[in-house]
Amino acid sequence: MRPPETCPNCGADVPRNAKACPSCGADENTGWAEDAQQATAADLGVPDEDFDYDEFAKREFGKPSAKPSGLHWVWWLAGIAVLVAILFTWVL
Repeated sequence: MRPPETCPNCGADVPRNAKACPSCGADENTGWAEDAQQATAADLGVPDEDFDYDEFAKREFGKPSAKPSGLHWVWWLAGIAVLVAILFTWVL
């Protein structure tokens, strides 16, 4: 018996002369019976053609967090302090 093009157990592509599915290990005895149905996109949970990724991302992850718009004043102060320390050691 020739293996199916798509594994009926996991949906992976099966090479032409494979003895078992390279992904899940299914074979003629465990899932390639004569009456085994081919896995469809609905069986595998694959999204439809009208799948809207932007809507999915918005629903799944919510609004993007606000990005900081500049350095905090503490970092400016730290940078100036480091520069003053370098200049102080260079002058002495």
